[in-house]
Amino acid sequence: MGRMCDMKKRKMTRATSAPKIRREQVAGMNIHYLNYSLDYFLDVQQRLGFKSLELWCGAPHVWLDHMGYYDAKVIRKKIRERGLQVRVLTPENCLYPYQVAAREKEHVERSFKYFKNGIALAEELGCSLMEINSGWGYRNEDSEEARKRSADMLSRLAEEAGRQGITLVMESLRPEESQIVTNLAQEKQILQEVNSPYLKPMVDLCAASVAGETLADWFEAFGDDLKHMHFIDGNPYGHLIWGDGTHHLGEEIAVMNQYGYSGLLGQEITDGRYYDNPAAADFRNMKNFERYIDE
Repeated sequence: MGRMCDMKKRKMTRATSAPKIRREQVAGMNIHYLNYSLDYFLDVQQRLGFKSLELWCGAPHVWLDHMGYYDAKVIRKKIRERGLQVRVLTPENCLYPYQVAAREKEHVERSFKYFKNGIALAEELGCSLMEINSGWGYRNEDSEEARKRSADMLSRLAEEAGRQGITLVMESLRPEESQIVTNLAQEKQILQEVNSPYLKPMVDLCAASVAGETLADWFEAFGDDLKHMHFIDGNPYGHLIWGDGTHHLGEEIAVMNQYGYSGLLGQEITDGRYYDNPAAADFRNMKNFERYIDE
């Protein structure tokens, strides 16, 4: 009750202020640079004024599987040389072969080792957060069985994350992607079941919008426990750069200000239209953010 009262006070005091964010909050992401080298991505982020990164573990940028990963020292050196910092690590976890709600014994253990290696890599890179989701299970099974497996895996991974000093941040998915956590209520249920200080909620603005939810809904549900965002434009579908969808950037930032959010804004840009020239897309995106950045 006290936390919610504090949040309401913040809302009242910030409601009339111009929407503002810090430069360090905007976290550039490499997922739409999959046809370019890691060096190219990092050079672009430095040139455009990014300070923070959410690093997607996709080859050839980052090699991560159930056997191991490489080469954390080289990656960290490249990032630091450009004055950048990895704040969130995001293992690829929306495509096979690995998923949190795996069913077969071998699949379960390989998936666990994959995410465990991701946690270790996050620690080596100096991250404090690792992104994750619920997995999806099988469409031809009872969704409750898939949900139970997801909760079990998340519990194991949260325990491992705690040992490494990492917090897992879990997003909801769209109905096309999962039958386990596709809305705020389902996210809340599984987080309460796992009940770990090392597993916290994050909001993906695309998934939330598809579910008919707003940033305010997520803040009201989770308050200061909301630790990260995939903060992108959309229609509501699409992970678009700001200005290419129907969301109003200033209004969304104003909501964050009202609730006192000071966490990261991960730029998970996945629409194929940006793959040929991701640098141009990031230039337009950062130009939109610059209007609200308070140095």
